[in-house]
Amino acid sequence: MNIERYFSILETLPKNVRLVAVSKGKSIEDINALYEQGQQIFGENRVQEITKKYELLPKEIKWHFVGHLQSNKVKYIAPFIDLIHAVDSFSLLKEINKQALKSNRIIPCLLQFHIAQEDTKYGFDYKSCETMLQNPSFKTFKNIEIQGVMGMGTFTENTVQTHQEFQTLVSIFKKLKSTYFADDASFKEISMGMTDDYLIAIEEGSTIVRIGSAIFGSR
Repeated sequence: MNIERYFSILETLPKNVRLVAVSKGKSIEDINALYEQGQQIFGENRVQEITKKYELLPKEIKWHFVGHLQSNKVKYIAPFIDLIHAVDSFSLLKEINKQALKSNRIIPCLLQFHIAQEDTKYGFDYKSCETMLQNPSFKTFKNIEIQGVMGMGTFTENTVQTHQEFQTLVSIFKKLKSTYFADDASFKEISMGMTDDYLIAIEEGSTIVRIGSAIFGSR
């Protein structure tokens, strides 16, 4: 782990941008060391791993789930998760609401959009998301809070393409905000940008960046 690199990254972040330290595959000791330096938000993409770390690490840590989430595993993280970044289907959102109700919580969520030119990435397109938001059942979900959008750019050295993909996500965010969330102050987050492209993401309007290898080293 590179503490100096961590602080140099912090210096590049505007005040309105939050850093999620992506700690998947990293040790309890490394996470705790970074927490002691003041980092509060950590991101994981495997349910079994995040639940184990939640039990072993300080409860002040805010845990974000940043990977593809299966509906049958929501129940394991519902009691403590602070933000689910990658809601990519109506059925998943329905299950999150169900498990949040059981835990007597309101769980913040982001809607994931497919903006990359890679089939391996998950996410809504605008039309399918709109269909979900117009579904009468959606309005009955009282235990979730949609706080914004999330997207992953194509893994490429073509910065023009990266800019365009992030611009697409920002455009989606603005359209959703004006059409469906105009009166919802909590709908304000754009989660985009990782180690290789977070500076471009910030330039295009990201409010949350997810950085792992630049802090913890390669996996």
